[in-house]
Amino acid sequence: MTTFVLVHGAWHGGWCWVRVADRLRAAGHTVFTPTLTGLADRAHLMSPTISLTTHIKDVVGLLEWEELTDVVLVGHSYGGVVITGAADRAAGRVKSLLFLDALVPGHGQSAMDLRRPEQNEAAFAAARAKGAGWRIPPTTAATFMVNEADQAWVDSKCTDLPLACFTEPLYLSGALDAIRTRVYIRAAGYPAPQFDEMLETFRERDFDTYAVDCGHDVMVDAPEELTEILLKYA
Repeated sequence: MTTFVLVHGAWHGGWCWVRVADRLRAAGHTVFTPTLTGLADRAHLMSPTISLTTHIKDVVGLLEWEELTDVVLVGHSYGGVVITGAADRAAGRVKSLLFLDALVPGHGQSAMDLRRPEQNEAAFAAARAKGAGWRIPPTTAATFMVNEADQAWVDSKCTDLPLACFTEPLYLSGALDAIRTRVYIRAAGYPAPQFDEMLETFRERDFDTYAVDCGHDVMVDAPEELTEILLKYA
């Protein structure tokens, strides 16, 4: 039996993993799908003080309070930044890092350093127009190329993201270098140069890589195929 911790991306919540979590549990594994502070079912905690550090502490706290070890830690999109920071702070509890169409930062980088300039400009503009200057409204499911049948459901679940989650740099101690198993899973149906670059970097380092032909929310669009990949690391 393996313990999976599945960390969602920007604007989402633990809800987005339900189809994958159900399949992993049916296969006999333990699964945690935490919602990061200020989002989804924890939206009542939304505050200008929430940052990347807050979300890293969410994941590290889960690992420590649940006394989890040999964890397969999975991060989607912005969640890739979160799990990188969490793994650096709790490397002894993590067996594998799986990045799902995710941003993977280096020391001193923020999520915005890994995104396209036009995306960052749009985020700042949206925060000024609709988020009191510190919250970014959700990107639509259609933009993420979620399948049409699930777009309304996904849009109904997404909530604002504190801007500081994207702007705060991540500083690493190097402890996560001890985690040798790293995987990149690309949503091949979602055009995004930043994720293509991440995929190529993993290939150059001879880490395992996969491509799933669907939109950015792979856990929604292709839960069966994604589960099959995750189970290879159980």
